Amino acid sequence: MNVQFYESVEDELLEFAVIVSKSKGKWVFCIHKERNTYEVPGGHRERAETILEAAKRELMEETGALAFSIIPICVYSVTGKTRVNRTGEESYGMLYYAEIESFEEQLHSEMEKIALFDEFQGEWTYPAIQPLLVDEVRRRLKNKYY
Repeated sequence: MNVQFYESVEDELLEFAVIVSKSKGKWVFCIHKERNTYEVPGGHRERAETILEAAKRELMEETGALAFSIIPICVYSVTGKTRVNRTGEESYGMLYYAEIESFEEQLHSEMEKIALFDEFQGEWTYPAIQPLLVDEVRRRLKNKYY
C-alpha cells in the first residue's frame, strides 16, 4: 500500500473525499454498523457532484454534522488493492479538514456511532491509509500549508 500527497490533480481523477474533523477540540471518528473499527468520515464522489459537495454530504451523513466549516487540505492517492479499489491502481481523493459545531441527535447512515478523542485510541478500519491522512492534516494545519 502506498499513500502519496499532491497539491492538485485533474478534477475528474478525484473519486473520494475524506474529512479529518474536530469538534470542540476533539478528533471525530466513526464506527460503521458492519465493523467495530474506527474510520475518518469520507466516501465516494457521486455522479455530477463536485468533490466539495461530496465532502460536505459525506461529513453530514457519517457524523450527523449540522453546522461546520470545511477547508481543502490537499489531494492524496492510494496505490494498492483495498476494499474499494480492487485493481490496486492509483486512485485519488481530496483531503479536507472540518470543524464541527453541532451534530444531529441521531445518525441516519451506515455509521453506528461517532466517537470524540483528545488523541486517537483504537483500531483503524484502514490502518495503512487513515493514520497517514490524519498525520498529513495535522502537519499542514500546524505549518499552515493550506
